[in-house]
Amino acid sequence: MSQQPALTATGALPRPRGLGFDRHVPPRGYAWWYVDALSDDGADALTIIAFIGSVFSPYYAWAGRTDPEHHNALNVALYRKRGSRWSMTERGRSALTRTGDSLQIGPSGLRFDGDALELDIHERGWPIPRRVRGRVRVVPEVSGGEALVLSQSGAHHWWPIAPRARVEVRFEDPVVSWSGTGYLDANWGAAPLEDDFQSWTWSRAPLKRGAAVLYDVTPRNGPASSMALRFDGGSVDRFEPPPRAPLPSSLFGISRVTRTETDTSVVKTLTDAHFYARSVVRTRLCGEDVLGVHESLELDRFRTTWAKLMLPFRMPRRASWP
Repeated sequence: MSQQPALTATGALPRPRGLGFDRHVPPRGYAWWYVDALSDDGADALTIIAFIGSVFSPYYAWAGRTDPEHHNALNVALYRKRGSRWSMTERGRSALTRTGDSLQIGPSGLRFDGDALELDIHERGWPIPRRVRGRVRVVPEVSGGEALVLSQSGAHHWWPIAPRARVEVRFEDPVVSWSGTGYLDANWGAAPLEDDFQSWTWSRAPLKRGAAVLYDVTPRNGPASSMALRFDGGSVDRFEPPPRAPLPSSLFGISRVTRTETDTSVVKTLTDAHFYARSVVRTRLCGEDVLGVHESLELDRFRTTWAKLMLPFRMPRRASWP
């Protein structure tokens, strides 16, 4: 594959059919679709990630990453003041059914009707085996344009499907009902993330009109890359990335850095794991004070044996279905 500049429009790719749920995932490869949302009152948050060739799966790594369709999972995280709930069960090939606009992983499914993404969730939490059942509707408000290349090798891609969306959350178990501003994207690649990256930070924030997304990538070889994008209606504009600003490290010691035009702070840490942290941050972008979602990923930690050995305690595997 020819060399592509990282994080530049030079490597832009055309949109897939639908949301690309039927995208070919080669051996050693992966694909995921990511949703996050913050409730309008600021009390609740949500992330959902559907994986084919689950990039953070120890089972996929131990199996030599030869069969990505035998390692699928739906990760659901509900963050609440009254107690969060988290689920991620890895499933085998028999649990996977997909078309360009639908994806079924075991009992849970995602469907895109051209106007909205509907998620029907029937999972079980872990390590405490509590039900996680409900529906989420994601209505894109701003288009993200084409997919972009994230690596010099051309092996990793990112598609900001809807940098700003309206999200409706209705769960039966636990009982949760709220609406808020969210985000939808997809990533895919032909090699393990840790082969090409040491770390990255990513953040997104809604603006009065549109949204802003920041990406900072530290590759395993070559110089670091950064990108700042503003999405407004059908347009995508690059702007000069603001200065870097440190945030407090997570309890697991994950370094958190963002970019901002003024002071910044961590409002709450949503997920604190041994190789990544997801947080709500207050910052200033494009001349606006904003509340956004921030992620720090340290792949040097993930590639260690001890990190992979910790994951099965939160990520059970069910190879057969039903």
